[in-house]
Amino acid sequence: MADDDRAVRERLAALDAEVKADADAQRARKDVAMQKIRAQQAEQVELRRRQAELVAPKKQKQLPAKTRRDPDDDDDVIDHTGGLGGALELANRANQVKQELQKGGEKSWIKSGLASMLLGPLGWLYAGSWREAIPASAGWIIAGTIVSKFLPMFLLMPVLLVALPLSGIAGVVYALQYNRHGSRQRLFDKDPAKQLKSGARH
Repeated sequence: MADDDRAVRERLAALDAEVKADADAQRARKDVAMQKIRAQQAEQVELRRRQAELVAPKKQKQLPAKTRRDPDDDDDVIDHTGGLGGALELANRANQVKQELQKGGEKSWIKSGLASMLLGPLGWLYAGSWREAIPASAGWIIAGTIVSKFLPMFLLMPVLLVALPLSGIAGVVYALQYNRHGSRQRLFDKDPAKQLKSGARH
């Protein structure tokens, strides 16, 4: 009987050890699975944080104005300083262009442009170089007299609609060069050295 009892106790001990080993293995597998789940959750949280950081600057660029906190007020206050700076810069550029157009104040570019557009090269006499304005004016008068005798006005209109605006642009450029250099400047002289000498003589 003693041998039988000892054999039973040994079997029970072996079974208990097997159950404990199985439980330990299951606990170890559970711990590994939980660690994997926690790692995946941490990765998802980090991924969401990065996505939020990437999306935040885009939303800020789409806002029309910056929002700042007023220390004396609990409400948000819209800061329009960015738009004001752009308006000031635009006004400064417009003022620079106006000063450039009015530089010297001796020849009005508006008058020169209108006269040249309405009268053709005759308007160049207001601010243009004599060497270019006088021959162009004489040629304009002679050509107009001859052509008007042979061609009707409706055939001349397409030519005038192109030539007169170009003449007006040339008149504006003449006035701007006059105010910039203080003297009449040649517009169609390709040699800069000759142009400077011409400006000195005129």
